Amino acid sequence: MRKLWFTTAIALACGASLLRLPAAGADQADPGTVESVAPLAAVATPPGSVNSSRILYSTTTANDMPTVGSAAVYFPPGPAPAGGWPVIAWAHGTVGLSDECAYSIAGPSAVERDWAYLGAWLAQGYAIVAADYAGLGTSGEHPYLNGIVEAHNVVDAVKAATGQYSSLAKKWVVVGQSQGGGAAVFTARYATEFGGPGLDYRGAVGTGVPAYVEDVLQLLGPDVPPIKLSKHTTAYVLYILNGLRTTYPALDIESFLTDSGRAWLARAREECITPLADELSANGVAIYELFERPLGQIPNVHGLLSGYLGLPESGYDKPLFMGQGLRDTDVITPETLRFAAVLAANRQPVTVHIYPDDHDGTVNASLHDSLPFVRDLFS
Repeated sequence: MRKLWFTTAIALACGASLLRLPAAGADQADPGTVESVAPLAAVATPPGSVNSSRILYSTTTANDMPTVGSAAVYFPPGPAPAGGWPVIAWAHGTVGLSDECAYSIAGPSAVERDWAYLGAWLAQGYAIVAADYAGLGTSGEHPYLNGIVEAHNVVDAVKAATGQYSSLAKKWVVVGQSQGGGAAVFTARYATEFGGPGLDYRGAVGTGVPAYVEDVLQLLGPDVPPIKLSKHTTAYVLYILNGLRTTYPALDIESFLTDSGRAWLARAREECITPLADELSANGVAIYELFERPLGQIPNVHGLLSGYLGLPESGYDKPLFMGQGLRDTDVITPETLRFAAVLAANRQPVTVHIYPDDHDGTVNASLHDSLPFVRDLFS
């Protein structure tokens, strides 16, 4: 049903001239099959982990095409408990689009924050599987914020890691922040379906979840007022534009951009989030300067964007924890709270905690509530 919706949305947006994509070859490995294992670089290894590794595994990318993904696997110290270490699938926040930005290669962009956060989970006796998402650290482009792709990547990484290491249990929870918060929500919706009977999915934690981004994106164009929610806002927009370019090549996203916009889009494919945001800020680049014509000229633009990154409002079969900082300007906080309210109104199993913190501060502030939440999921 989901694939049918995507096909319909693309057809409405782009017409009948879309490329017909070839089916996966018969020799394509099943999703979650390990292709190689290597040690992690020190820069990508959190303090408190032991015997950490980087795995390459089969998964899917935009338009359900097969690809190879990468992931980091972190183990806590000591012998594994009976039945194996329970697994935290870590869905990381935005790092960039280039392979050199991949979490399993370069580590987090917010080193102090993430290592403290992941260290807290390791100290509780959880192993961690951190998927890079398709196109980060492996061939192909990264379809940024494509929720279905991210969910496949996270689930397939857990399949691969638990199949590779007998010390890992099949029971798992997904935990994510920012881009990864959205990935955790998408994973929560589809984990049971994508994971099948071979995995024991228990629930999800998402902090700084970007919600209803499609409502803002559909308005972008040369006449939009200056927008700067955070120092990363313009970089996020460029990453999303490239994600649309990757997922829907027939849209010809570059045709909506100015010469400057096309140049910055090319730069965004090469720069990690921090240097790109710094460079955009130093040059005083405003979002409206990127556009030659509005995205609203795309037929059914809201439907297309909703299918690409719109968070599912129902269908969750396990508990979902959402933590949101009231001072968070990297996501649109009122929209995140609206999404939580919609889930509650739809009688979904959501628990919401609000913190007096910004985007970064909420991550570790939420541990007071998320650690016991996850402990209960595994009990």
